[in-house]
Amino acid sequence: MGKFAIADAEISKIWICRSCKGRNKSGSKKCRRCGYSGLRPKKKDTKTKGK
Repeated sequence: MGKFAIADAEISKIWICRSCKGRNKSGSKKCRRCGYSGLRPKKKDTKTKGK
C-alpha cells in the first residue's frame, strides 16, 4: 500500500475490465465501455523500478 490512506481507499473502489482495461465503479456488474461482465479489483501494489 502507498503512503496516503485516503488515496488507497479510493483506489480500492475501482474495478478494471478484463477485456478492454476500462475503469469502473465498485458496484458495477459489467463494464461501462464494452459491456463485458468480467471485472477485477484494481491492483493495490505500487510499481517500482527494479535494481
